[in-house]
Amino acid sequence: MKTILTEQLKNICTHSKGKKPKRLSTSESELYSIPYINIKAFERGIYDEYTDGNNCNLCEDGDLLMVWDGARAGLTGKAKKGAIGSTLMKIEPKESLNKEYLFYFLKGIYRKLNTNPRGVGIPHVEPTLLWDAELSLPPIPQQQAIVSKLEELFSKLDNGVESLKTLQQQLKVYRQAVLKWAFEGRLTNVNVKDGELPEGWILKKMNEIGSWRGGGTPSKSRSDFWEQGTILWVSPKDMKYQKITDTIDKITIEAVENSSTKLIPSGSVLFVVRSGILRRTLPVALTTCEVTVNQDIQGFTPVDVMPEYVYLYVLAQNDDIRKKCSKDGTTVESIESNLLKNYPIPVCSLKDQQLIVQETESRLSVCDKIEETITNGLKEAEALRQSILKQAFEGKLV
Repeated sequence: MKTILTEQLKNICTHSKGKKPKRLSTSESELYSIPYINIKAFERGIYDEYTDGNNCNLCEDGDLLMVWDGARAGLTGKAKKGAIGSTLMKIEPKESLNKEYLFYFLKGIYRKLNTNPRGVGIPHVEPTLLWDAELSLPPIPQQQAIVSKLEELFSKLDNGVESLKTLQQQLKVYRQAVLKWAFEGRLTNVNVKDGELPEGWILKKMNEIGSWRGGGTPSKSRSDFWEQGTILWVSPKDMKYQKITDTIDKITIEAVENSSTKLIPSGSVLFVVRSGILRRTLPVALTTCEVTVNQDIQGFTPVDVMPEYVYLYVLAQNDDIRKKCSKDGTTVESIESNLLKNYPIPVCSLKDQQLIVQETESRLSVCDKIEETITNGLKEAEALRQSILKQAFEGKLV
């Protein structure tokens, strides 16, 4: 059996780090057309800065670039013509190495490079780990055959991944449709006219169907407020699940009795009203026992209305609530409490509420199971991609 030559990457590649180009004024940038390839341009294809090319490391279409610094260190991609930024490294193969073959090898060692960075603060690729990496080096025709096989397999894999992502998006649309139908009465009433509530339903303000409680942070200097605490103390970082069953921090009864935070009953609905996450979503959760909350959360305890009904309604109106109840002029995204308390909610009979909750949760449960299957499928696809790359460079693919 013929032995395949193995070489360290440093012996069959050249590399050069990018440089930060001269910053051009708006009038100057209109005179030049050399894109500046920073991280944003490299990862997202967004080219919105340009340079005159002086004292720059330039690249051509198809050149191989690797992210050298930051959270994505080790990520390899193909360049468009431009000037390489200082956080990127250009890697070029020598004559004995096919560029596409090198590209797939670098893709295959991304995880190794990314999880073993060098430096404190901003991490960067460990040079020894990269340049001492050994690459099997069959003749160029065989390298090309391996690349062709990889492209064939990855094309099929990419089609499967795209189908899963399309289904994922369709599932998201269906979820919102189910929630919309539920609070239009379409899940419990046969004849519902567009723009009208079913007979017997009443539009009320949130303030009219329950009570609100805010919270606070007990003094951190008081050890008797925190040590051996058993009472759940909810902050925005705990608001990741539908039901609050545990929290990162807990407080004592002394903290409740001697601070601004108060007990919120089981069966309440919690809203995050101050957090950067409000740019994307309004976190909401149900309490399953008595809890306390910090100052960034409001607790709502409904009366004669199911908390699950309120919770699902808030999910249905999530974007609208954020749009209509946001507070202006604040450095951190916030919800105006008075606007939230006066936000309208359609109220129906308890029997209809129970049916709506049951029907909606049943449909969303099916969505959750499908979503889990899709997520697992995407993970398996990525694992298969890595397995294919491993086989390719062990000589097992062709």
